[in-house]
Amino acid sequence: MEVVTTDTVPGETVAESLGVVRGNTVRARNVGRDITQSIRNITGGELKAYSELLSDARDEALDRLVEDAQSLDADAVVNVRLESSAIANGGSEVIAYGTAVRLE
Repeated sequence: MEVVTTDTVPGETVAESLGVVRGNTVRARNVGRDITQSIRNITGGELKAYSELLSDARDEALDRLVEDAQSLDADAVVNVRLESSAIANGGSEVIAYGTAVRLE
C-alpha cells in the first residue's frame, strides 16, 4: 500500500477516491520515564524517552490508517497528514489521516 503526503502517487493515476481514512492512538507517559526525563530536563538535551514514545505512536497511527484503507480495498492513501495533541494530563493523541484511493 502506497502512503504519500502528495495529491497523487508518483507515476500512477487515481481512478477513484474512496473517502477519508484515519488511524489514531492515545499514549500516556509513565512514572519511570517521567523521573528520568525530569533529570534530562534539568541538564538539557533531547528527551529521548518521549521522542521514542511519540515515534512509536506515529508508527501505530500510520499502521491503523493503512488498516482502515485496506478495509475499503484501497490501493493507496494520498494527502496523508499527522497531528498530535494533548488530551489529558500526561496523555497525547497522534492521528494520521488521508484519502483512500484506487489506482488505475
